[in-house]
Amino acid sequence: MRLPAALTRICATALAAMALLSVAGCSTASLAFSAVGIATDTSISWEIAKHLHAKYTEGDPVYCFRMNSVEKALTPRCGSFSKGSIRAEDIRQNELQGCPVTIAARNPVLWPVLPELLNKGAQPESCGVPPLVALAASHPCPDFKAASPESLKAIAWLAEADARSIRHDVVRMLSCPNARQVGLDRVLDTWLDSGAFQRDVVGFGVLGALHPDYLQSPFARKLESQGHTAQASLGPFEGRQPAGFEAALRAGHQGALQWWFNRAPQLANRVPPTQGNQLAWSPLARVLQADFMTDPSRQKDTIAFLLDRGADPWKPMPGGAYTSVVQYARFLQSPHVALLNAPVVDTPATPRRLLAKTGESAPVGDLAANQGH
Repeated sequence: MRLPAALTRICATALAAMALLSVAGCSTASLAFSAVGIATDTSISWEIAKHLHAKYTEGDPVYCFRMNSVEKALTPRCGSFSKGSIRAEDIRQNELQGCPVTIAARNPVLWPVLPELLNKGAQPESCGVPPLVALAASHPCPDFKAASPESLKAIAWLAEADARSIRHDVVRMLSCPNARQVGLDRVLDTWLDSGAFQRDVVGFGVLGALHPDYLQSPFARKLESQGHTAQASLGPFEGRQPAGFEAALRAGHQGALQWWFNRAPQLANRVPPTQGNQLAWSPLARVLQADFMTDPSRQKDTIAFLLDRGADPWKPMPGGAYTSVVQYARFLQSPHVALLNAPVVDTPATPRRLLAKTGESAPVGDLAANQGH
């Protein structure tokens, strides 16, 4: 049986396209389909060829010359950003997977694009994810010194213009050393003066959101004078960065740790969970983990510091998996078992420590005496 002429042409077109695809790359395929379209005389055949081409190139990067001005500016592989190249209408109409301002803010490579986006009408409030929240989640302390003055002004403007930026992770980022070096920490003073950090307004413990270096700053003292407390900063929060005490412990930051112990001495032995799916935890046990501290070489000094501040290596660990930190250290085959198990003579300058010997359980009276230390 003979096929109708139109159907024969369609089949021939499809077969020709498939044959070309089998031997051609993406760019060659585009040329091949163009040739097929010219060679055929029906729009139906051309539609089939375009459909096959779309399937063949599905998932491939879009050619830069096909992008609009915003898409191209926010695609690093398309080359360096050219000032003045963005068209305002492209901010509203583009095929980006996300809000242009958030995409530009969260990637330091794209910060040069940020001022022009804002100058030509981009609104951070229209972004599903606040731009600075996205930046702080992916870059806890970016290299702000590498940014141009215009980009820094744009970042500061985002912080002050978008109230959704007042989050735990953003406060941590704006109080980190790189932010302080370029003056971005002044945004925190602006927020404080505007009342944004009022205890009944802000949804997290601000002191716990500060970078460990910033706990002894005039800003932190001003927070405390307004009623913010370390205890209130031990509660849950929304964010990806660790809570304040954990951040200090990970860094082995003894000044920050002392700040916490002066206000919440119970943290030497038990840290409450900050998320609903977590359990309370022991600082000594965390420090023993090989991948916990930012600088593993500070592990021994941090253990000694905790012990001198009342951490009890014989106290039962939260969760009940191990009877004590000493037992946990033995399980890990830690090189610091001897340090944890060493008897210490009491002095007026240091908290009372248990004098249990290796293999012995701590006396009940001493356990009771060490509760809360």
